[in-house]
Amino acid sequence: MTRRSLASAVVTWQREHGRHGLPWQGTRDPYRVWLSEVMLQQTQVSTVLEYYPRFLARFPDVQALAAAPQDDVLALWSGLGYYSRARNLHRCAQVVVAEHGGRFPPSSAALATLPGIGRSTAAAIAAFCFGERAAILDGNVKRVLTRALGFEGDLSSSAEEKRLWAQAEALLPAQQVDVYTQGLMDLGATVCSLRQPTCLLCPLAAMCVARAAGTPERFPVKTRRVKRGRRQHALLWLRRGERLLLVQRPQQGVWAGLWSLPEFDSTETLAAMTATWPGAGEWLPPIEHALTHFDWLLQPLVWTLPARARVPPALPEGRWASEEEALAMGLPAPVRRLLEP
Repeated sequence: MTRRSLASAVVTWQREHGRHGLPWQGTRDPYRVWLSEVMLQQTQVSTVLEYYPRFLARFPDVQALAAAPQDDVLALWSGLGYYSRARNLHRCAQVVVAEHGGRFPPSSAALATLPGIGRSTAAAIAAFCFGERAAILDGNVKRVLTRALGFEGDLSSSAEEKRLWAQAEALLPAQQVDVYTQGLMDLGATVCSLRQPTCLLCPLAAMCVARAAGTPERFPVKTRRVKRGRRQHALLWLRRGERLLLVQRPQQGVWAGLWSLPEFDSTETLAAMTATWPGAGEWLPPIEHALTHFDWLLQPLVWTLPARARVPPALPEGRWASEEEALAMGLPAPVRRLLEP
C-alpha cells in the first residue's frame, strides 16, 4: 500500500459516494466546522442534525456564543449528553473572542491549545477551513486505518496510539486533504462499520490487510476496557401549585452545571424525609440510565404539596419553576423525559 494509492482511492470514492449534503459541509467557516466536530463526538449524525441548526439559530457566531450565559448554552445542549463538551464549547468561544479577536487560529497546533479542542478536532478544523495537511484520528478513522493497514498495535497503549498517528500523517496526500479527510470519516461512518462492515463497497477492499485476513472486526485492537460500575439514587419531583423544585448540580461531576431534581442517596433516605410532609407522594417506575463508565438507576418520587402548605425544611437550595420554564432549562435527558407531558 502506498500513500498515493490509498489517498487516491479515498478521494475518488468521496467525490462519487461520500456524504455531501450535511449542513456543516461546503463551508470554510471555522465556527461552524468546530461546532459540528464537537457535536459529532460520541453522537450520531441523525441526532446532531436536530441540534445543529437550533444551536446556530441561537448562537450564529462565536461572539454570540461567548456572550451567552452558560445556562443558555446547556439548555440548548440538553439531550445531547457528554455535557463537558458544552461547557468547553462555551469556554473556548470566550477564549477565541478574548485572546484571538474572535478569529480561530489558522493552524492545528494553535487550535489544539484551545479549551476542549483535541488533536483530532484541531486537525479537522485546520484541514477543512485552512487547507492544512493535518491528520485526524477520530473513532471512525482509527477503524478504517487500522483495518486497511492491519495495524496490530494495542491502542490502549499511548505508544501504539502515537505510532498510529505517525502512520496517519505519513498517508496524507499532498493535495485535497479536505476531501481525503472527509472521505475517511465517511467510510468509517457508512461502510467500515464496527460490526459487519460492507467490504464489497469499500474503495480500499483490494488493499485492506484486515479484509484479506478475513478479520476486519478484530480491528482496532484495544484490550484494556474500563470496568462499568453501577449506582442507585432517588430523585424528588416536588410540586407545589403549578411549580416544581429544581436544583443546579455542582460544576464538577456528572451533569455538571445542569438543573435537575433534588437527588438523594437512597429511597429509604427520601422516604424518611417525606414521612411527615403534608400532601401525597407516589413512587414512579425506576429510570435506567447508561453513562460512559457506569449504569445509573434513578428512582423518582413525585410529591404534591397542598397549594398553601409551607415548603418543608432541609430541602436543598434551588429554583421553583413552571413546567414550561423547567423544560427550557438545561436538564439531563432522563429528567427532561420524566417532566415532559
